[in-house]
Amino acid sequence: MTTATSRHSERRISPVFVGILAVTAVTGWATWTGFAEQPGVAVFLFVTAAWIVSLCLHEYAHARTALHSGDISVGAKGYLTLNPLKYTHALLSIVLPVLFVIMGGIGLPGGAVFIERGRIRGRWRHSLISAAGPLTNVLFAVVCTAPFWLDALDGVPGEFRYALAFLAMLQVTAAILNFLPVPGLDGYGVIEPWLSYGVKRQVEPFAPFGLLFVFALLWVPSVNGVFFDMVDAVLRGLGIGDFETYCGQALYRFWEGTNEVCSVSR
Repeated sequence: MTTATSRHSERRISPVFVGILAVTAVTGWATWTGFAEQPGVAVFLFVTAAWIVSLCLHEYAHARTALHSGDISVGAKGYLTLNPLKYTHALLSIVLPVLFVIMGGIGLPGGAVFIERGRIRGRWRHSLISAAGPLTNVLFAVVCTAPFWLDALDGVPGEFRYALAFLAMLQVTAAILNFLPVPGLDGYGVIEPWLSYGVKRQVEPFAPFGLLFVFALLWVPSVNGVFFDMVDAVLRGLGIGDFETYCGQALYRFWEGTNEVCSVSR
């Protein structure tokens, strides 16, 4: 009886996650209805809360896939409750990604759940566990862009449309960055099981610095341009133009003042 109760509690959705969902819903409603006196504040809270929800789902996907692959320890660690406070590196997984969105409008990936890889057999399973997180960002991007590629924007308020466009951009950047085959990122985790032991030993010391290396490269103008050209191409394929993402980010950064172009074009 105790074991069954314990297992059930390990998978119960955390009140913390429910609270984040509630903030997302309320601020999304405020953005849609124009209830907020300052639309930018509502957009900021809505996108930030929805971004945190996506981070939680990203890590949940890793944990849930690991559970079905043989790592039964993820439940006891609290990873199945969607509680971001249970993550191994809450600073890297939640705080820094949110700060990077605020500062630069980029979906920075973070490392959170610790998977006991020794419990898992089969290279395909290891690859799938790593791929599950960024695939969640892909799914989130598809959902956010659905009104655009389904031509279902009639009646959708401008502020909400721009917020969805900016949120989709964050998901696309997060997916692309996560799928890079760089040590420390999920993309490397996908290919790592297929590498030789010698290669893995040589690469292992660089894993803690992989994300920093990618971030440093993004400061190089030519690399930054290529990266965002790729992001824009994906978004255009999903029906979102540069104008929507521009206005979404402009509204999100409400402290920089009202953007007249976006205001007039609602």
